[in-house]
Amino acid sequence: MDSSQLVGAGEPVQRDKSKTGLAARPVTSLSPSRAGDFMTCPQLYRYRSIDMLPEPPGREAARGTLVHEVLERLFDLPAQERTAESATALLPDLWQATIERAPELPGLIFGDDDSWKEWLSTQEIPEFTDADVAGFLQECTKYLGRYFELEDPTRLEPAEREQRISVELPSGLVLRGIIDRVDRAPNGAVRVVDYKTGRAPGAGWEAKALFQMRFYGLMLWRLTGEIPARLQLLYLGSKERLAIDPTEQELRATELKIEALWQAIERALAKDDWPAKPSRLCDWCSFKDICPAWAEDSD
Repeated sequence: MDSSQLVGAGEPVQRDKSKTGLAARPVTSLSPSRAGDFMTCPQLYRYRSIDMLPEPPGREAARGTLVHEVLERLFDLPAQERTAESATALLPDLWQATIERAPELPGLIFGDDDSWKEWLSTQEIPEFTDADVAGFLQECTKYLGRYFELEDPTRLEPAEREQRISVELPSGLVLRGIIDRVDRAPNGAVRVVDYKTGRAPGAGWEAKALFQMRFYGLMLWRLTGEIPARLQLLYLGSKERLAIDPTEQELRATELKIEALWQAIERALAKDDWPAKPSRLCDWCSFKDICPAWAEDSD
């Protein structure tokens, strides 16, 4: 993930410009995040993937991006130098690179609730202070420290980092995604690792996280013919691991679920029918103010 993803979201959609409305189908690809959007709320999927509405960058998302970049760069160092101090030392330069890519970002994540709307209307770079930056980088340092409580990177030599993969299923649907890290043990076993700066999901909420990891496992299996031995999530917010050892049966079931999900997306597109699914997650949704479910509730 890079900072440009924090300022806009959505997947490109094929549109027939000779007609009004949507084309027959969007680009035939699906990522774990967009699949998760549709399962959470079809209306959310529409806002992000069909309408491609921009979303305000949040402090948590910006922090997650920066921490991910540090953990990727950490493995450029010799094994013995992969320490918490070295990770922290990478922060300033990576933050500066973030500002160069998206100069509006700091003022937006440090500003008040109106900063996003003001920037959209003026495109002027919002102001921020050195104290804002110092506090933000201190937060990132805290999360990096938690990483070292979960793993010892001096003992790891990842086979891949930030691996972009795509694979076409027999149906023609293309699965795509970015895997944070792929490890290969001396015996050849593959482990897929994903970093999360949030907290581990509570009881009853693990399914969505594990679906994402099985999605990655399915892509690697279809791409290489090898089933990963382990799919692992590292939650830096709560210093917890969530791991599964997938079976072929589980990955085949995941493939069937993804195909059924895509068919549901195509039906929604054909009918232009994107039902909202209100839940407590709506409180964190960027589009709550324009969502028809909440507009109806306020009438």
